[in-house]
Amino acid sequence: MRAVIIWGTIFSSLFLANCSPSEKFSEPNPQTLLPVNRDKEVNIRWTSHGIPHIKSDSWEGLGFGFANAIATNAICVLAREFVTVRGKQAKYFGATEANINSDAFHLALLHAKKIDDYISFASDESNELDEGYVDGYNHFIETRAGKLPASCNNAPWITAITRRDLAKLSIGVGIRYGLGRVTNQIATAEPNLELAQLDDLDLFIDPQTIGSNAIGIGKDHSNNGRGILLGNPHYPWNGPSRFHMAHMTMPGEINVMGASLITTNRIAIGFTERVAWSHTVSTALRFTMFKLELDDGNRMAYRLDDEIRDIEPIEVQVETEAGMINRIVYMTHLGPVVAAASTPWDDEHVYVMRDVNYENYRSGDQYMSITKARNVTQLRDALATHQGAAFVNTVAADIDGGTLYADMSAIPNVSAELIDRCAVDTGNSRVITLNGSDSTCNWEVDSNAAFPGLMPPNQQPSLITDTYVSNSNDSYWLSNPDQKLEGFSPIIGNEREIRSLRTRAGLNFIEEILTAGQKFSQELVQNLLFNHRHYGAEIFLDDILTVCAQDSSLRDACNILSNWDRRQDIGSEGAVLFNRFWEIARDLSPHYAETFDPTNAAHTPRGLRIDDEGTRSFILASLNQAILSLNDAGIHPNAKWGDAQFVLRQNEKIGIPGGAGGQGMFSVITARFSEDGGGYTPILHGNSYIQAVTWNDDSTPNAKAILTYSQSPEPDSEYYSDLTELYSQSEWIDLPFTDDEIQANLVKEETLRF
Repeated sequence: MRAVIIWGTIFSSLFLANCSPSEKFSEPNPQTLLPVNRDKEVNIRWTSHGIPHIKSDSWEGLGFGFANAIATNAICVLAREFVTVRGKQAKYFGATEANINSDAFHLALLHAKKIDDYISFASDESNELDEGYVDGYNHFIETRAGKLPASCNNAPWITAITRRDLAKLSIGVGIRYGLGRVTNQIATAEPNLELAQLDDLDLFIDPQTIGSNAIGIGKDHSNNGRGILLGNPHYPWNGPSRFHMAHMTMPGEINVMGASLITTNRIAIGFTERVAWSHTVSTALRFTMFKLELDDGNRMAYRLDDEIRDIEPIEVQVETEAGMINRIVYMTHLGPVVAAASTPWDDEHVYVMRDVNYENYRSGDQYMSITKARNVTQLRDALATHQGAAFVNTVAADIDGGTLYADMSAIPNVSAELIDRCAVDTGNSRVITLNGSDSTCNWEVDSNAAFPGLMPPNQQPSLITDTYVSNSNDSYWLSNPDQKLEGFSPIIGNEREIRSLRTRAGLNFIEEILTAGQKFSQELVQNLLFNHRHYGAEIFLDDILTVCAQDSSLRDACNILSNWDRRQDIGSEGAVLFNRFWEIARDLSPHYAETFDPTNAAHTPRGLRIDDEGTRSFILASLNQAILSLNDAGIHPNAKWGDAQFVLRQNEKIGIPGGAGGQGMFSVITARFSEDGGGYTPILHGNSYIQAVTWNDDSTPNAKAILTYSQSPEPDSEYYSDLTELYSQSEWIDLPFTDDEIQANLVKEETLRF
């Protein structure tokens, strides 16, 4: 549909003041968009930092406005993802093996029936919102043709989308960390390939590359008797997994603010008038492998109990500039064939993957229900009803002072008993592989689950409490050390095992406050993150300094480390040296003085065996190598952290606080050390959309937030680095939620008619 735009008062330009008109994002000419019997409308009020507040009296209108808002800040990234899920990368971006494999994968798996099933499963509300989104996206690219950001202006791959394209994108996002991790092994699978021709499986989601922290403080420990939530996802700083802030209001239905991924059209992490929530990446596996026994002498047929079933070849044509390339993806009743070094397709067996999110048609309605919850109990009920969250835990707090931890999401129904009875050893301890030729080894079906093959909610871990909950990508077990969650299937996670230093950091920071007899304020919760404390240094540095003092050649290095504030703020001196030391040492675990104690999990292991000659030699060698490495890079060991870890925006260095979660940094930033680049740059992952939410005395939300990399990935946008500069200084912004707050921060207002 076409739309007419009625422009409100413009208080300041949405785009860069120092760019020429040809360099700026251009607004459509309202004179060219005359109304043609358009009686529906959506209002978008833009506040500081490029935040859209979308209001409509229909789901269709919300979707229409949301698409326009996302596209305004991130059209190039969004459009590129539609190319991916359509299987058109080789056509537009070169016929590389990776692009051809990606295209074959998406063309085969996102087939017509799959998309029909996805659309037909959704509620009317979800479909209306999605249809509005499609129309809004198409309206945006139509009215901005030739006036898009420089990185994609006039690109041939910016084309109109359909409802089916949006469904493909939704499924594609869900399977990104399951089937999407083995795209090549699916797209190139053939029987009897030599092992040397096969890649190995890489199915482990490293919480240092995509993860999160979340803390919910309940009324027993808050200073206002209401809940307080800290949401701190750690996601990539570039690409389709960037977050985008927005506010969506439909009077009488929803009023929700927070952030979505650029590629999704629901608020994924956010708050309402009564509830705030965030997500962390869960330890639960969202897929299993299956080993199928082939029929004697037939590599294209497998046994299922007493039956013989054919492996189905799905033929697709990948379009390139030079013409069509024919590829085949092989499918079974459980999922596609995955041929890898540890899962070869030989004369006797073939391996396939079943991904729970390939069957997840519920994510849209899941987030519609979350936004309607009035308290944490209703939010847990929403999770249980849909089980549509793809791969995450949920941590929440509400206005009444309740808190929630739950991994009530899309998890295969695989019990410990089923694993013991059916597991096949492939040499990959990170993956559960089951006997697929025995039907009793398939995921169990429970009528209490939202979909066949899902683990029912009553077998998934959750906790509602008025004290606190916390998660930093370890399993559910220690979400509250005083109320441990135990007795769940190993497919969800481990119990009574060592926790990461980052998990321990968060728990210990909370414990310090409670032990001191303090109540948590919103500001104090914010400071748990933005104090940028290095927990690893707090428990190991004293021992390292004791050893360091024994080598006179390291006197200067010892002094630097001794004077370090044990933080990684941009002004911290000594963090650079300690980080290089830890990276070179790689693994301190063989040198722990006190090993893991499950009865004291938040505080162990700790200390180093400095009475051991091997440990002392290890520390001194690592320190010396760290100094040499910094010298080679031209970085002084006492350089300020912000001079060594930074991003470049418009050729200007912006220092970035935070550091490696594996070292015990709660404030996570992941960047590889580059001698040529002058330090830790570029930033790869880490702190992204961060929110600290509670409620005022008048029951309105009080939300502080920051989007570390800013709203737009486009260098020619006004909102390319403004929030990044604030994050560099560990500052927050107030999120305007009420009409008065929005009006006070108004930059521009527009009404779209459709």
